[in-house]
Amino acid sequence: MLDQTVADFSLPSTGGKTFSLAACRGRPLVIYFYPKDSTPGCTVEAQQFRDLHERFVEAGCLVVGVSRDSIKSHENFRSKQNLPFDLLSDADETLCAQFSAIKMKTMYGKQVRGIERSTFAIDREGVLRREWRGVKVPDHAREVLDFVNTL
Repeated sequence: MLDQTVADFSLPSTGGKTFSLAACRGRPLVIYFYPKDSTPGCTVEAQQFRDLHERFVEAGCLVVGVSRDSIKSHENFRSKQNLPFDLLSDADETLCAQFSAIKMKTMYGKQVRGIERSTFAIDREGVLRREWRGVKVPDHAREVLDFVNTL
């Protein structure tokens, strides 16, 4: 998928909107996939993107988070964490499949299907320019911002 045009998609978004990739043409886009709203690692990751959000905006970049949680859950998480960007609900895992962000994981000794923490940077023309898989949260948002500034 790297260096290829990302197929258009649309998903329900916070704020009662529908997000579509086509509507983002002309500006860079960061899509970060995370396992679950209001869990410790996901909260820290969202806070880091929140804290650097103004810098992403200065770079002309849009940031969105994606998980399988419902819009209601996303709205609560977004409000509680004061997130300035939208969260997309991928309940049927369509976008997760498109980006191969679903995998088998071991949780409490059991195999479960879940989202692999992953981030993707898409350029102004809709081409995937960078992917981070199996993300470790500390300093990740800063690394993504540094890359976005090279686009």
